[in-house]
Order: sequence, then C-alpha cells, then structure tokens
Amino acid sequence: MTSQKPISLLFVCHGNICRSTMAEFVMKDLVAKRGLADRFHIESAATSAEELGNPVHPGTRRILEGLGIDCSAKRARRLRKADYDEFDLIIAMDSQNMRNMDRMLGDDPDHKLHKLLEYAGSDGDIADPWYTGDFETTYDDVNAGCHGLLAFLDY
Repeated sequence: MTSQKPISLLFVCHGNICRSTMAEFVMKDLVAKRGLADRFHIESAATSAEELGNPVHPGTRRILEGLGIDCSAKRARRLRKADYDEFDLIIAMDSQNMRNMDRMLGDDPDHKLHKLLEYAGSDGDIADPWYTGDFETTYDDVNAGCHGLLAFLDY
C-alpha cells in the first residue's frame, strides 16, 4: 500500500483568533465528515503578533461549538517564512492579509497564495468579525470558501 502525502492547507488572517481559526476548524470538520481527515494537514496562522498564544475568540468559539466542533486547544501563532515550503496552499481571509503574506513570505513562485473566497467564485474579502461583531456572516463566507476549496481539490 502506498502512502500519499497529505494536502497541507494554512489559513491566514490578522490575529489567528477569528477568521483563519474558523476556516481551519470548519475545513477539518468537512474533511473528517467525508472520511478524508488522513488526506489533509490543516492549520491556521496570523500575520500580526498581537494575539500570539491567545485562545480562539469567544464569537468564533460559539459558532464552532454550535456546530459540535471543539477548538479549545487552539492558540494563535504567527505566519513563518518556513510555512511557504511546508504548505501546499496558504489561504488569506482578505486583501490586507494577502499583502502582509507577500511581505512576510516574499515571492510566490509556486502560486500558493490565494484568498479563500476565490474558491467560492468571488474576489471579495471575508469581513473581520473582530470589528463587525457579525460572526454568522463570517461563518457563511468561510463555509462557502471551504466547500469551494474542497471542490477545487476534487474532493
């Protein structure tokens, strides 16, 4: 039996406590429910150092818990230059994250950097619920992006 390297996905937002964490755990849940968890390695990270080590924002935690998803062990971490080589796709929540990722990671010769809503057929941004307070709309956008990403990956 041959073993295939899992597809590695890294979701990125400003602080890694709201949107990227939501995307990480929604995607983990989607692949687990399809029996594909062993085919994926999924994480999330921040472009800033503001929330490093902090737990998931209560609004994101509430959404995830309502879906039966446990994120209690998650702590915010920062995007590292080495992540470019370690992940197949690095997926930003908005245009500002894309600019920060480009600055932090340098060139994108392998075309790994994308915005999540690209996979839902939009060039839009996922609004930051830290500012909007609207975690439900953020979830809807994240969920659409994650479903689109799975379809893009032929799952």
